[in-house]
Amino acid sequence: MKNTIRFLIVLSASIAALAAAELAAAERAKNVLLIVSDDLRAGVLGCYGDNVSDTPNIDRLASRGVVFERAYCQGTVCGPSRASFMRGRYFGNKEITLGEHFIAQDRVTARVGKIFHMRVPGDIIAGSDGQDVPACWTQRFNAAGMEAHTPGNYACLNLNVFTTELAGRQSTGDPHRPFVTVSYEGDGSDQPDGKAATKAVELLREFKSSEKPFLLAVGFVRPHYPMVAPRQYFDRYPHDQMTLPHVPEGDLDDIPPAGISASNSRQNGLGAYPDNQRRMWSGYRASVTFMDAQVGRVINELDRLGLTESTVIVFISDHGYHLGDHTFWQKANLHEQVTRVPLIIAAPGVMPSRSRSLSQLVDVYPTLCELTGVPVPKSVQGKSLVPILRDPTSQVHEAAFSYTRGGHHALRTDRFAYMRYADATEELYDMDADPDQHNNLAQHAAYSEMLTKLRLQLEERFRSADNAGIRRKGKKAN
Repeated sequence: MKNTIRFLIVLSASIAALAAAELAAAERAKNVLLIVSDDLRAGVLGCYGDNVSDTPNIDRLASRGVVFERAYCQGTVCGPSRASFMRGRYFGNKEITLGEHFIAQDRVTARVGKIFHMRVPGDIIAGSDGQDVPACWTQRFNAAGMEAHTPGNYACLNLNVFTTELAGRQSTGDPHRPFVTVSYEGDGSDQPDGKAATKAVELLREFKSSEKPFLLAVGFVRPHYPMVAPRQYFDRYPHDQMTLPHVPEGDLDDIPPAGISASNSRQNGLGAYPDNQRRMWSGYRASVTFMDAQVGRVINELDRLGLTESTVIVFISDHGYHLGDHTFWQKANLHEQVTRVPLIIAAPGVMPSRSRSLSQLVDVYPTLCELTGVPVPKSVQGKSLVPILRDPTSQVHEAAFSYTRGGHHALRTDRFAYMRYADATEELYDMDADPDQHNNLAQHAAYSEMLTKLRLQLEERFRSADNAGIRRKGKKAN
């Protein structure tokens, strides 16, 4: 009798495992649509809690997929970040890219716009490839544009310059180009992101006809500077209605020099123009909403062609962005506004949900492999997020690892954000009590034990990530 019961239990387990395997196979996606925004901080999207920016298309995608509320980039500037997530490694170098791997699995791959690093605006104006990897794609297309030279209302906000003249505009290689906005009369079809969406729609139609599995990577450059968009997008965000981040008195006093952004309001000149700081927010939000409209065009076509039920859709940004937080602007920094990124995954068989489990951009590669039934290359260091897609309370990481130039590293755990700089100075924040990171606890004796634990954890993570021989100091990660 016991043997019979044991046999029935084993049989039931085998049947259940077989059914689960069949279900998993049935839910495997045929295609991948990877959408990458540039310099997009998660907190300006409606699906991440913002009530000012109008982002209906990204929000609609979020309602269909899993929103990773605590996703983190690895590199905190474009080149290292993109090299990282396109190779599934913390420090991407020469390893097999996602596209190369999918081509080896008899799939077509196509790039439209910026996926690997391109200089913005330099490579966009020139229509050149930047640091693209040709072997990653069976087809590739650049989306050129005039950028700051677009005729219209130009502003260089840190210099307090406003003009419609085309001469003398800050552009490629100029020091003040990060503070440029251009509002112009048009529908956006002449802009890089408008062109990228148009080409992506054309490719989706081609893929539909060929019926071959595809990976389509669409890279939008907004809201990366220069913040250029049609006037109607700027009109949605009057600068006098923009709210600046709260910066407490003495906010920088407990941040080590290595942790203070070189692009801060005192250094870059924006400190003298509070209204122009609000105009930076207006331009950023306008660019985000324009980019969102292009995302909508691509997803709408995917739906119209009947490809949605067989396609994994991933939306990410390469890193976040400072917009006056701590008086900081731009990126290349280890604070939360830069390291935290949007990550949304919608896939066949995956129920919509939200997850606070820690995730990293380096995880996108193996996740796409598992969702499409493709083996994961041995070179990949990320972890598949499929367990979280199935159960948003699942955990695949105890901490997320980020870095920036100069040998500076960060670790984000469930509760704490820890930064360690090349000169051994540190920052530590209790993210439950201080989510905006205004109170550095690194010098507080009560946290000495926690600091010791995080130092060891960071050291171990760095060793495991750095097995390609990247030096700690003075070496870019790509």
